Amino acid sequence: MTPLTGVPAPPRPRREGLDRLLTVPNILSLSRIALAGLYLYLLFGPDLRVAATFALAAGGITDFLDGYIARRFDQVTRFGTALDPTADRLLLASAISSMIAYGAIPIWLAVVVLLRELSVASAVIYLDRCGAPRLEVAYVGKVAAAGFMIGFPLLLLGHGGGGWTHPLTITTLWALLPAIALSYLSSLSYLRPAHAAFMVRKRANEAP
Repeated sequence: MTPLTGVPAPPRPRREGLDRLLTVPNILSLSRIALAGLYLYLLFGPDLRVAATFALAAGGITDFLDGYIARRFDQVTRFGTALDPTADRLLLASAISSMIAYGAIPIWLAVVVLLRELSVASAVIYLDRCGAPRLEVAYVGKVAAAGFMIGFPLLLLGHGGGGWTHPLTITTLWALLPAIALSYLSSLSYLRPAHAAFMVRKRANEAP
């Protein structure tokens, strides 16, 4: 019902095209997965650190573009809703694990980010097993992911010779602190429904 008149509100129109696969945002998400592979090859194959930095940064750009295009041009799909966060986490995990091996990221930062990703992934899996509807990625989570995808390439770029590299690394680490805070804030949108689903299942198991 509408809040002022009490008249039942008209049903919302059913969105069309949710089952589409070949859309620009989905192609961008798939390209992000390919860029993660290219980044790893450049970093550990021919050891082209700067080129790998640009590949990682390009992956972060696709993360912004696919979400913007999907919302702006009504190209949100069921496949894209699942693919986008999967591609995000794959690129992020590739960046963190490779930069640990390369020595370009502090261990504390890697642990903090990976713990958050692990907790969110566990909550998503649990909600799926409980039959809960898939949650859309929170806006603050996308902002945090964008911060990481900007900061990690800069950390990798700063892992080299030259007097400018140390100031770049220190500045980037400080700039990543808000991204960390936002990422943990966004995790509440996953953890709260997961806790509610757990309590519902617990009460159902305890019922005679």
